[in-house]
Amino acid sequence: MAFNCYFTTLAFLLCFLAPSFAALVQEQPLVLKYHNGILLKGNITVNLIWYGQFTPIQRSIIVDFINSLNSKGAPLPSTSSWWKTTEKYRGGSSSLSVGHQILHEEYTLGKILKSQHLIALASKTHFAVSSINVVLTAKDVVVDGFCMSKCGTHGSTKSGSGRGTYIWVGNSDLQCPGQCAWPFHQPIYGPQTPPLIAPNGDVGVDGMVINLATLFANTVTNPFNSGYFQGPPTAPLEAVSACTGQFGPGSYPGYPGQVLVDKVTGASFNAYGVNGRKYMLPAMWDPQSSACKTLV
Repeated sequence: MAFNCYFTTLAFLLCFLAPSFAALVQEQPLVLKYHNGILLKGNITVNLIWYGQFTPIQRSIIVDFINSLNSKGAPLPSTSSWWKTTEKYRGGSSSLSVGHQILHEEYTLGKILKSQHLIALASKTHFAVSSINVVLTAKDVVVDGFCMSKCGTHGSTKSGSGRGTYIWVGNSDLQCPGQCAWPFHQPIYGPQTPPLIAPNGDVGVDGMVINLATLFANTVTNPFNSGYFQGPPTAPLEAVSACTGQFGPGSYPGYPGQVLVDKVTGASFNAYGVNGRKYMLPAMWDPQSSACKTLV
């Protein structure tokens, strides 16, 4: 997180430099190198482990988002058209569908979790190369490093059932919405632009969708730290994390860019989903153009 903030701050400062100096600074093309490893392609099952209290409406927002990734029924710009950028990476398409859902509403591991707890929760359903196990923690669950250095993570592990990938994303509503649910909340640091209205009326869960979108794209294109990334494998810039903070044209640090606005609710979004849903999805690196690509 600190590494990304350094470049964000630098880009922001360049906006205020004298034109004669700024003209000397040429933006370098962004290239995510392919490291010849396995990518997640074909039909991928997404198993959801809900840890803590989530309302049925909150769960439906996230399930609808996952179902929207490969649905052809939504108008443009659609969630599925955003996801189609992953097809430009080697190996063709990745079709995600919801599999098992496990509710852990009783906080069986407590409300303060470490990395090993997340892996234990992800292991509640079998690991397989053709699946992603996703752990979602409620707003009152503290996870080691949450808000300080991360809003979610993805990784891989081996178990008796095989090798597989997992994702964790936390609901930041009570802990750090300015960091993990921006642009739907005032940022903690940097330029203080007014927050946007969340498209599904839930700052924490709409922020989770942004982070889930980021991690789904990063996972299918770099599942085992041998896919597409730039920099060291221990701290890589990946498909979406390389494009942090960009949601529409004209974005700059502290400003998400030009996005769509619902005329009735005033909520901001840039993608339509199934069941009338609207979502805000981050820019993704396009291998064909070697640039970050937004939907609108």
